[in-house]
Amino acid sequence: MKTILYTVTAARALRTHANRAKLIRSKITQYATNPASQANNVKQLSGVGILRLRVGDFRVLFSETAETITILDIGPRGRIYD
Repeated sequence: MKTILYTVTAARALRTHANRAKLIRSKITQYATNPASQANNVKQLSGVGILRLRVGDFRVLFSETAETITILDIGPRGRIYD
């Protein structure tokens, strides 16, 4: 399993969206444990080296190395890309 790191922005977003935080964390953990389980929900964003994980109407933006997943931001799909 890869180590999951949260930026300050991502941690604040989880507190803001506390009603969905448990589901979002579980999907991130599933991806860290077995990336193939969430492969259909992960896409590379064009033009930048960031990946996007879809969790219902929420999006998790993250970067990934061989050992870590760094969660950059979390938010509703309409506002996360601004």
